[in-house]
Amino acid sequence: VKVMILNDILVYRRKDIEEMKLRYSLRKLQEAVEKKNGTTVRDFRRAISDPHRINVIAEIKKASPSEGILRDNFQPLRLAALLEYAGAAALSILTESRYFKGRPSHLKTIRQVTQIPLLRKDFILDEYQLYESKLLEADAVLLISSILTDEELRRFLDRCKALGLQALVEVHAEEDLKKALGAGAEIVGINNRNLRTLEVDVHRAERLLNRVPKNTTLVIESGFKDYSEIMKYKSLGISAFLIGTSLMKAPDVALKLQEIMKGARNV
Repeated sequence: VKVMILNDILVYRRKDIEEMKLRYSLRKLQEAVEKKNGTTVRDFRRAISDPHRINVIAEIKKASPSEGILRDNFQPLRLAALLEYAGAAALSILTESRYFKGRPSHLKTIRQVTQIPLLRKDFILDEYQLYESKLLEADAVLLISSILTDEELRRFLDRCKALGLQALVEVHAEEDLKKALGAGAEIVGINNRNLRTLEVDVHRAERLLNRVPKNTTLVIESGFKDYSEIMKYKSLGISAFLIGTSLMKAPDVALKLQEIMKGARNV
């Protein structure tokens, strides 16, 4: 059943992209991006690389396929402001609409109330979405290694560079990591959640860590609930963490984020 969810998401996303292209052609989108050329880029990689603190990429999402609705009273702008205030290094904005109940437009509106970099988290399967992300004022995009071919990943990373977007390349297994590094990924996210089964294995990242070159910015994703889990990775030299579900389920997101990061400043 779980494997089906990922396949369903990808089928739905592809259909969605084709419909969007009919409404608003790639050419038109490219022209709009060229005209726009005035937004200051917020440096995502730099924001999550401070070695003296725990850099949390706080994720704003209303729902997830594994847990359904995470937050009934979902106010993305308020959440963004609270998480930035509580010390998030960057924000990850889920824009996939059917399974995560996100909206691409959240990127633009959240940008107006924040100063920290914004990562667009979605299932990027087509260059069209990279231009769209630029138009929506994302600073970085998520590229999932396992759902792209070597050639696509390389092409998308080149296109990101040309557009002034940074890319967090997500990996789950050794072959994904090989593909990501081969394509020239500079920021790699090791996801402890297996996208096909949705199971979380907090040791997944430990097994892949040593295979990542030192000059790569490394982010650990999924499965963190408290400070001790973070500190274990911090001791292994990791300084960036993507945290979503446990924040979104917390009644007070700012307090939860501070609890997760507590003591971080003195490390």
